[in-house]
Amino acid sequence: MKRSSDRILTTHTGSLPRPPDLLAMIQAKDAGQAYDENVLAEKVRSSVAQVVKLQAEAGIDVICDGEFGKPNFASYVKDRLGGFGGQNPDMRVFSDRAEFPEWNARVAPSGGLMVARPMCVGPLSVNDGTAVQTDIDNLRAATADVSHVEAFIPSASLGIISEIMVNGHYPSEEAYLYALADVMKEEYQAIANAGFLLQIDAPDAAMGRHAQFHDRSLKEFRTALALRVEAQNHALAGIPEEQIRFHICWGNYEGPHNHDVALSDIVDLVLKIKAGAYSIEASNPRHEHEWLVWENVKLPDGKILIPGVIDSTTHFIEHPELVAQRIVRFANLVGRENVIAGADCGFGTTAGVPRIDPAIMWAKFGALAQGAQMASEQLWR
Repeated sequence: MKRSSDRILTTHTGSLPRPPDLLAMIQAKDAGQAYDENVLAEKVRSSVAQVVKLQAEAGIDVICDGEFGKPNFASYVKDRLGGFGGQNPDMRVFSDRAEFPEWNARVAPSGGLMVARPMCVGPLSVNDGTAVQTDIDNLRAATADVSHVEAFIPSASLGIISEIMVNGHYPSEEAYLYALADVMKEEYQAIANAGFLLQIDAPDAAMGRHAQFHDRSLKEFRTALALRVEAQNHALAGIPEEQIRFHICWGNYEGPHNHDVALSDIVDLVLKIKAGAYSIEASNPRHEHEWLVWENVKLPDGKILIPGVIDSTTHFIEHPELVAQRIVRFANLVGRENVIAGADCGFGTTAGVPRIDPAIMWAKFGALAQGAQMASEQLWR
């Protein structure tokens, strides 16, 4: 994994808004409607090529495929793994949404995919081992002639899979997590073996406190998170840590977030993930103050921190000077070479769900790049 050796590098979290014609085909496929498989495959390839160029033009150094071949950052695994079926009967409860139901009713996403949430109803297996290779091939082709520092491919964490597609087959949550580890490790290893960085998307590591574990104690949540960390490390065994990025967030939505767990309450467990870099939401009004956590918590030697320095849920375009200030704060605490500037979360985590206007998103990426340049001028002067 490249470091910010002579300037602050930039990246983002992964998912980006799909172009309308690709989105229509993804929606048709996910809804079980008729679609042309070859036409969809070609559209994904061409769209990935285009979005890779746009990232480079926006000043992003560490780029990805935008997750254009997936309907959702996590639920895509239902199409690649066997053992899922039916529909999860449990409604996901978010403490802040429950506290403000009238607001929640007004802002509930509409117009995009209804994310399928089947259950685990049988032994897990890999049904489609070619899908991840397609992701790899598309990104390799797209990056061949585009100037960039590195490229990564996101993949769902065991924890978020188990949260949205609950266990209805294995005798315990631990058994389910380790069964997930055994099947997901094939995808993880394929990405790493291809020479790309592997990003594990694990919103459950923070969001789970006010979602799946909203009615449990902090101690119970930490116990569950510790188990997920152990299982995740089992799935990542054999992959060099310097090829792994681990992303956490508190839920990619603009909301109260007044029940979010504090970073200080989970950071010790997050840092136990065997990864070379930790991507952590850090710029929205509920969590921006937590840069101070790194005054008391030492980033392990050789590790990289990827703080979110632009928000992924509002249309405010951050001023580059503010972005630079955020970067410098972290650099002064953990070392400039140990910081890569990122985004809080993805801009297209579910295909078609309105989030940020794409044109404004690219402007935010421009502000990220400008802010990183300004921070570099301060840090390397």
